[in-house]
Amino acid sequence: MIYFDNSATTKPYDEVLDAYIKVNRDMYGNASSLHNFGGKSEQLITRAREQIANLCGVKPTEIYFTSGGTEGNNMAIKGAAMMHRNRGNHIITTAVEHPSVKEPCEQLRSMGFEITYLPVNKDGVVSITDLRDAITDETTLVSVMYVNNEVGTIQPIGEIGKLLEQYPKILFHVDYVQGAGKLAIAIHERFIDLCTFSAHKFHGLKGTGFLYKKEGVNLAPLITGGNQEYKMRSGTENTGGIVAMAKALRMAELQRKNNEKKLQLVREYLCEKLAANSNIIVHTPVTSTPHIINFSAIGLKGEVLVHALEEQGIIISTTSACSSKDKLPSGTLKAMKVSDELAMGAVRISMSYDNTLTEAETFIKALNIILQRLNKVMRRI
Repeated sequence: MIYFDNSATTKPYDEVLDAYIKVNRDMYGNASSLHNFGGKSEQLITRAREQIANLCGVKPTEIYFTSGGTEGNNMAIKGAAMMHRNRGNHIITTAVEHPSVKEPCEQLRSMGFEITYLPVNKDGVVSITDLRDAITDETTLVSVMYVNNEVGTIQPIGEIGKLLEQYPKILFHVDYVQGAGKLAIAIHERFIDLCTFSAHKFHGLKGTGFLYKKEGVNLAPLITGGNQEYKMRSGTENTGGIVAMAKALRMAELQRKNNEKKLQLVREYLCEKLAANSNIIVHTPVTSTPHIINFSAIGLKGEVLVHALEEQGIIISTTSACSSKDKLPSGTLKAMKVSDELAMGAVRISMSYDNTLTEAETFIKALNIILQRLNKVMRRI
């Protein structure tokens, strides 16, 4: 099998699985218990928090463990909005965010908040000028994803952070889920207040993630009923998952540093071959993350292509995993002014450092054969 759906989820590293099993087999005590057995679990969590903080260049007390990207985004957006409602009720985000950002924003709208969705250009990039113009005296939060999960566009997070430095009452939240392990983590350099990560996107396990919360930033907790995570996120800690996540992030960062050029070569080959095919329109801009390519086969629905490739042992996806079953045109592509027909036909290749040039060559050969066959069928109809 050739697995090109790594933006949906990645295969856990063997070492990550081993760490999870070992902790749950040998050190399964409740980290909140007073006895020494529980204390050992607490020590493991403390060590994992320190390791993750070190990799992110932040303080251990700024790392809050969650169940993944969706919870982290909800925690940041709703927590910031509710905590600071007395000083403003306006939130700015973009038209190309993940549902775990858009839907919390819409929920807040129903509670009386004002939400502004910034438009994007044909490459899916927001304008700093549009952001500046959207800011009002009521704005308390700006939420922008670093890497778009569908097309791979990289947003100008550094420029946005620098702009927002001029507005001390506005918090800056970044959905970093698709960037982790693929682009360098530089939270402080980008003036970020809140930053979301999900372990299963960088070869960790599903159900684990973390939120960076800058020291001094206050959030209203979403989950109460205990004292875990500095009273910000109550519930018995997933010790094994947390330990495994720290190991996964460390290994993913090592892979990024050692194999970034290799992944870029695979991407360049795929982009070149796809662009050369007159039946294909590539939506991913030239300057983008190294692991995502989004394209449409003219006249074909994305799901048809996904299933045809699956029969050949090649796994890709349509849009994002969270909305792939809706059978609606991609909201991201629509925001980029892509037609309904092409948006309905869009598919996504998303790679990891394990993918090879040989796999890319096999994919292109299979894709060309499938397109020839399907186009003949379409002409007969």
